[in-house]
Amino acid sequence: MPSIQADLFKVLGVETRLKIIDLLRERGSLGVKDISDSLGITPAAVSQHLKLLKHAGLVRNERKGYWIPYELDARALEECGQVLSRFCTCGCKERAGQRQYSGAADDKLAVLRRWELELEKELNEIRKRIQEL
Repeated sequence: MPSIQADLFKVLGVETRLKIIDLLRERGSLGVKDISDSLGITPAAVSQHLKLLKHAGLVRNERKGYWIPYELDARALEECGQVLSRFCTCGCKERAGQRQYSGAADDKLAVLRRWELELEKELNEIRKRIQEL
């Protein structure tokens, strides 16, 4: 019998579902037609993807008259992130822990800008390695 984690990977293994999650994250609650129009796929296809996302606990909906808005379940996505981070081997978890800051907003912004520069350098190194291959 497949594990819950394996089922989660299956649900997230479809690009359209990731696009739906991203769209809901960016724009908040949306109905099937809004999602369909944004992604350029049929409402029937959107409904099928939402059904699987809902079954996985990643989205929820509540009827409001004729409109049925779908939204992300933030807690479920956080748990999903924790599951995925257990499999990550890039070291990002350790680096993220180094980015703790306290104090003024200016300090936070400075830390984030330094981190951005570090990540850009790392990305350039990765691109160099890819070209070498």
